[in-house]
Amino acid sequence: MFCFQCQEALGNKGCTVQGVCGKDGFTAEMQDLLIWISRGAAFWANELKKKGISREKGDHLIAENLFTTITNVNFEPAEIFDRVKRTVSYRNYLMAKAANNGDLKSVKKDFPHVPYAALVELDGPIDAMEKYSEYSGILSQKNEDIRSLRELLLSGLKGISAYVDHAVILKRNGDQILDFIDHALSATVNENIEKVDLVALVMEAGKFSVDAMALLDEANTGTYGNPVVTEAWTGTANNAGIIISGHDLLDLEELLKQTEGKGIDIYTHGEMLPAHGYPELKKYSHLKGNFGTSWYNQQREFSDFEGPILMTTNCIQKPLAAYFDRIFTTGLVRWPGVKHIPNVEADEMKDFSAVIKQALKIGPLKERKGKKLIVGFGRNTLVESAGTILDLISKGAIKRFFVMSGCDGRHKDRDYYTKFAEALPKDTVILTSGCAKYRYNMLDLGDIEGLPRVIDAGQCNDSYSLAYIALQLKEVLKVEDINDLPISFNVAWYEQKAVTVLLGLLYLGVKKIRLGPTLPAFLSPGVVKVLVENFDIRPITTVEKDLADMLENN
Repeated sequence: MFCFQCQEALGNKGCTVQGVCGKDGFTAEMQDLLIWISRGAAFWANELKKKGISREKGDHLIAENLFTTITNVNFEPAEIFDRVKRTVSYRNYLMAKAANNGDLKSVKKDFPHVPYAALVELDGPIDAMEKYSEYSGILSQKNEDIRSLRELLLSGLKGISAYVDHAVILKRNGDQILDFIDHALSATVNENIEKVDLVALVMEAGKFSVDAMALLDEANTGTYGNPVVTEAWTGTANNAGIIISGHDLLDLEELLKQTEGKGIDIYTHGEMLPAHGYPELKKYSHLKGNFGTSWYNQQREFSDFEGPILMTTNCIQKPLAAYFDRIFTTGLVRWPGVKHIPNVEADEMKDFSAVIKQALKIGPLKERKGKKLIVGFGRNTLVESAGTILDLISKGAIKRFFVMSGCDGRHKDRDYYTKFAEALPKDTVILTSGCAKYRYNMLDLGDIEGLPRVIDAGQCNDSYSLAYIALQLKEVLKVEDINDLPISFNVAWYEQKAVTVLLGLLYLGVKKIRLGPTLPAFLSPGVVKVLVENFDIRPITTVEKDLADMLENN
């Protein structure tokens, strides 16, 4: 195996025996195979688009496949291989349509430059798939800069796929974004592609990153209402309880509906914390609070929690024996041996009865004291607060905003973000989204005339809200360049959705972004040079140096 898609890639170079995330080499090879075959399917989808043949309604298998391979989503090689086989069938269906139902000979005649991934018929069972690794593996591309740009593009596409998948589940039309995914993926199987073409696609991916986040923002707010400022409790009550973790608000809504009136409290975890701000979710009185912190603490926190746990999207770690019989997965998430609740047809509701039955059998949780976390500063709330914010800026009560969005992770050097937050002057405000917030949202940083100094916009995809308010401030303050606003960006990344957010910021013209705790291992020196020269991307150094530089020069 070779994998370097997450921030914790071994030695900041790549995992070669087992992933730091916990996946073994065989699972990694199955993921590579799924991506490769998806790229081949995208080739035909793109050819159909060229011929004016639109995708079928609800068709987002390729996006699901990319989402499946995001770090900490699917650790079950057999299920991934099943997806590979489904994708081969789907690819052949697209090929037949593109070739006017011709046979393989006519396909080769009409399309003389078809890549191998768009034609190969996988031969044999799952244990025979290793022979394709020379084609599907990351290192099959020998040119370092081409490989680097391809992986940067793939990372962005994986995040875009996650966001559009959530939106499609909530019945939003993401066809234009899905068409771009097909177009960009099809380019990655072109062995003769030039660096300049990949750079252009990476920049275009930034545009579609913003579009995907906007689509999901509309899907979430259109379904559950605009978030309102809310206090989420971090303790537990003496009732039966269930933890729900991940990102999928529809899963949370369906769990709330199925547990209503049953004496079961629901606790969010990790990236589910922002759910407490949505009116259509907070109306359920048994949405009790938020238990625990970031994804990487789940083994300790889930062991301490007495009730069952439901994982809805990425962020699962290897379940410990202490709670292995209490954890369930659903959606695209898989872990070998863990009970799985399958997806259902549109307009049907998932069956969470097994989770509910176990919660009732276990009975009441221990009572735990907690504190209150303020959530609900989505796009609408930020716009409504714009007058207050502008007033505080004009009279000097707020000197600068620091966007500290992104991901959390295990490495000790992420203490940098806690120390950075603690060191900020008291006339500054943190704008945050994603699980990076757990490095400082428990700190007592106070407020500025009633405005919290930590403004939480929500999940990682809600970085759109922060970009949106920056653009609104740019207009109101009559600033020509977004980089002239009193806003600095200090972004933490861990997995591919954070890369999507980064590409979105680059598309919006944001420069001087501090990125850490390390630069992505998949960025070659040549590609880093391009990013530095064009966008002045900077790796983090020390709290003291970075803070002084941002306060003086942004």
